[in-house]
Amino acid sequence: MAVELLWTGPKGGPVLVLAHGAGAAMDSVWMNRFCELLAERGIRTARFEFAYMAARRTGTRKPAPRADLVLDEYRAAVAAVHEVLAASGADRPVAIGGKSFGGRVASMLAEELFEAGSVSALVCLGYPFHPPGKPDRLRTEHLAELRVPTLICQGTRDPFGTREDVTSYALSPAIRIQWLDDGEHEFKPRAKISGHTHAEHLATAADAVAAFLRAPSS
Repeated sequence: MAVELLWTGPKGGPVLVLAHGAGAAMDSVWMNRFCELLAERGIRTARFEFAYMAARRTGTRKPAPRADLVLDEYRAAVAAVHEVLAASGADRPVAIGGKSFGGRVASMLAEELFEAGSVSALVCLGYPFHPPGKPDRLRTEHLAELRVPTLICQGTRDPFGTREDVTSYALSPAIRIQWLDDGEHEFKPRAKISGHTHAEHLATAADAVAAFLRAPSS
């Protein structure tokens, strides 16, 4: 399965394979900005698109499929990244993750790839713990057993999982959460209420991801 990769950041930095959210492409404004922030912090990202999103570029409008139906596409992306690294003589474990839907897919594969030695960590940017307005439809069962070091960056008022919601879940001790005060799913806060800005929260999340990837087990 051919995979088109979009690389950002210095070649010598830790590598993060990053998948997009359900409704936005790998080069959306949000994804571009966040990868730029990671690059400024020495992190190299490899972005890719699931087939349904790539098809939209040719005019074929497809909805996001169930997360379990694109696992092989994510596996192929990780394999492609390792091929590139091996060709440059720098093959090593990489971190995987994504924005929302992409992070959920990565989380479903993380343990498998961690055990195989090809992945060292997991990063989720706005994890969709449940659909908005449906807190009973949890997507957390596999998160209770994760052993791979995991960082979730989450706004405290994210409709896919607020701080109040998430603190009640049984999550693995391997998961750490970087909370972004008053942030929603894109980490954007209400500036007049919280005193924070969107740019500030994006930078805080990028700082947390960069520090985590340099020492995921600490």
